[in-house]
Amino acid sequence: MIDFIRESLFSSAYRADIYKIISPAIGSTVYMVFFSSLFSIILGSILGIILYITQKDNILENKPINSIIGTVVNIGRSIPFVILMIAVFPLAKFIVGTSIGSTASIVPLTVAAVPFVARMIETSLNELDKGVIEASVSMGASEAEIITKVMIPEAAPSIISSITITIINIIGYSAMAGTIGGGGLGDVCIRYGYQRSRTDILIYSVIIMIVMVQVIQCIGNFFVRKTDKR
Repeated sequence: MIDFIRESLFSSAYRADIYKIISPAIGSTVYMVFFSSLFSIILGSILGIILYITQKDNILENKPINSIIGTVVNIGRSIPFVILMIAVFPLAKFIVGTSIGSTASIVPLTVAAVPFVARMIETSLNELDKGVIEASVSMGASEAEIITKVMIPEAAPSIISSITITIINIIGYSAMAGTIGGGGLGDVCIRYGYQRSRTDILIYSVIIMIVMVQVIQCIGNFFVRKTDKR
């Protein structure tokens, strides 16, 4: 351990080697997490809102649509990510032209996260006071106005908290994607940390991912406090 610390602190060649290996992986992980989070939050939020407004006694009650979307979401959530990623390889190849690499990994990461986001958004909206929505209806607000000006603002703290959890989960998913050709820090951990017995690379990669999670959580907590009206 002492030799490891001494080498880390005083060997410029060692530091350059670490940087050369890890820095591209950090960029790949951030790239995967950013775009898969963006797409999954957009698509998942739409599905989550539809699940909520089509519930019984809600503004656009529709039991068949609610049941169909709910079933699809439940199926998506029940499939382990590694299996889902392999199953989605053909779709990734169709969309981006390849089934390996960081860009290709965005497709299964998004597909895996969308059902999770949908349920989280639905749960956040279920916490709303139904009286607020009923008051908006009685005042003549349209469905679109109720969704954009009442439901989403009122549920904003819970929605932001759900989005924060989603992004953190996607960071974990991205590491698993790296183990089967997805690139990023997961790939580095397998190729260097495990296959080449580079414990140092493994440690640095884990530390970086912990830092990423902590940064996302802190940002999420900040916006939750900003939007909380209580």
